[in-house]
Amino acid sequence: MTVFVALLRAVNVGGTGKLPMTELRAICQSAGFANVRTYIASGNVVLKSGEGEAAVKARLESALAAFAGRPVGVLVRTAQEMAMVLAANPFAEAPPNRTVAIFLDHPPPADALAAATGRRDEQMALGAREIYVSYGEAMAASKLRIPAARAGTARNINTIAKLAEWATACSTGRDGRVKGGHPP
Repeated sequence: MTVFVALLRAVNVGGTGKLPMTELRAICQSAGFANVRTYIASGNVVLKSGEGEAAVKARLESALAAFAGRPVGVLVRTAQEMAMVLAANPFAEAPPNRTVAIFLDHPPPADALAAATGRRDEQMALGAREIYVSYGEAMAASKLRIPAARAGTARNINTIAKLAEWATACSTGRDGRVKGGHPP
C-alpha cells in the first residue's frame, strides 16, 4: 500500500466549505482508505491506498462531492513527493509560516511567474508540480495573483513539513497507527 497526502481545496477557509476533520476522516475511511489521519482544520489528510494517485484523487473527490453536494477539489502527493516538495523549497531561509507551496495537478507552465500580477516584494519559483511563494512581511496585504495557480491549493512550509513527517512515518510504520487508521 502507498501512503498519500491529500490536500483539499477551499475547505474551512474564510468561513466557506466547512468540513469538520472528524467527518473528513470518516469519509476517507468509508471510501476504503486506511491509516487515515488529518492535520489541522484545513483539509490535510495522510492515508494509505492500494490504488494509484489518479484513482485516490477520483475516489476522494467522489466521496467528498457526495457528502458536500458540490465538487471539492483534491490534490494528491505520495509521501516521497511531499518530502521532495519540502526539500526543494527554494526559500529555506525565509520564515516557513510566510512561505507556501501552491500544489497543482500538473507541472506549472514555464511562463507562470511572468503571468503573475500584483507582485510587490514576493519571491516566486517553479517546482515540479508546485509554485513556491515567499511573501515576506506583507503576506496579509499581498495582491499577488498567479493565474496558473487558480486550480491549486497552498500550504505553508510548516504544514508541509508536518505532513511530510507524518507520511514518512506512516510509510515506515513508525506512526503509532494500526490498520484502519485508529490509534493504538
